[in-house]
Amino acid sequence: MKRIRGGAAFAFCLALTLALDGCLVGPSFNRPAPPDVAAYLPPESPAAQPESGADAAQHIALGERIPAQWWALFHSSRLDETLRQVIAANYTLAAAKATLAQAQEAIVEARAALYPQVDFGASARRSRSSTGFGTTASLFSFGPSVSYSIDAFGGARRHIEQETALAENQRYQLDAAYLTLTGGSVTQAITIASTNFQIATVQDLISNDQKNLDLVQGEFDAGKVARSEVLTAEAQLAGDRTQLAPLHQQLSVARHALAVLAGQAPGRWAPSDFAIDELTLPENVPVSLPSELVHQRPDILASEALLHADSAAIGMATAQLYPSITLSASLSQEAQSLASLVRSASRAWDASAGVDAPLSRGGALRAQQRAAIDAYNAELATYQQTILLAFGQVADVLSALEHDAELVSASHRSVDIAGASLALQRSGYAAGKTSALQLIVAENTYSSARLGYVRAIGQRLSDTAQLFIALGGGWWNEGDSALFSGS
Repeated sequence: MKRIRGGAAFAFCLALTLALDGCLVGPSFNRPAPPDVAAYLPPESPAAQPESGADAAQHIALGERIPAQWWALFHSSRLDETLRQVIAANYTLAAAKATLAQAQEAIVEARAALYPQVDFGASARRSRSSTGFGTTASLFSFGPSVSYSIDAFGGARRHIEQETALAENQRYQLDAAYLTLTGGSVTQAITIASTNFQIATVQDLISNDQKNLDLVQGEFDAGKVARSEVLTAEAQLAGDRTQLAPLHQQLSVARHALAVLAGQAPGRWAPSDFAIDELTLPENVPVSLPSELVHQRPDILASEALLHADSAAIGMATAQLYPSITLSASLSQEAQSLASLVRSASRAWDASAGVDAPLSRGGALRAQQRAAIDAYNAELATYQQTILLAFGQVADVLSALEHDAELVSASHRSVDIAGASLALQRSGYAAGKTSALQLIVAENTYSSARLGYVRAIGQRLSDTAQLFIALGGGWWNEGDSALFSGS
């Protein structure tokens, strides 16, 4: 008996030693180094500046901090309030939070493998033997049992590492959902403001068209112009009126989309009616360095977490190549009747240790290890491609902002010239020096120039928002409490 107890104690000590000092097979994950890139755009891409001081120039502040609530840079209290409502009520964000909580519970489940598994069992058995007198016997027993699998080669610890990395992936998926939500909301708000501006502009143009028609109609009634000039004026009016229906539809779609983002049915809730003059174009635009972007964009960090999980999977597959050690013990009370199970039951115990070493599995275990390595290499390529796509998106938006500045400046100049030309044509027409056709052509040119300028302003605001989205939105600067409070 002493020898058995001594052997059990030795096995326990051996198990404890292996559990604490066991080796950890497989590669240790090292975060990939950021790419050696210093700029998003090639050096031959100079920043464009407006031609005049009528439109504010934007300055790219490379390396400056992006606020977590980046939309505050537009200085619109109505936009801030809308974002608070959206963040508080969006269902996609709620689903991402629940998915993260599920992934965190998987870590707890994986950690359970490092601890002994304790169970309690009870059994009742009745048997009859054909030998001897053929007696019938009953046996009742109950008691605890303990089993412990020694993580000698780190398979369980690699599993914990994998589940932790997968939880990190879900955490960054949540950040990505937050970025998509806030970015989409700001974009829709800008679309509403820009569309309202375009509708107001078209209505103003229609009003001018009506004045021109009345003027030409008066000249026709006086017998001074031909009927064709009246028809030309009517055509201009009708053409400008056709622009209203698509704009109203665009406005409805943007308002409905913003309502859905806020977790509301469009028939029950209407977002604020944004105006273009309440959105301030950020003049100093903070932009993260390329080396920092890879540690800030949620999609890149999510891909990195998956890379970490695949690295841990290699260790799990490698651990399968080595022996597994299991210890178990049980203690039970046994009796031939329920009445005596507590009073006079006999005590029985059992202790065992087992080793299971794979000898030949037809190459399956090695294939699993190679497959895990291949999965890691595939995810590494995906991670690198994600970084390139991110750099490309930032470069696209930076180029768009440069061209937006050119377009706004040129459009503003075009409006000034077309407006001056229209004023001259109206004066000339009133004095009988120009025809109605010349007046309508000037009116049409002015209408196109003014609408182009209005759209350029909206596009510049939208591209500025897209830049903040492409940079990751600055969520890392304030932490979770600020991230989801919307305050």
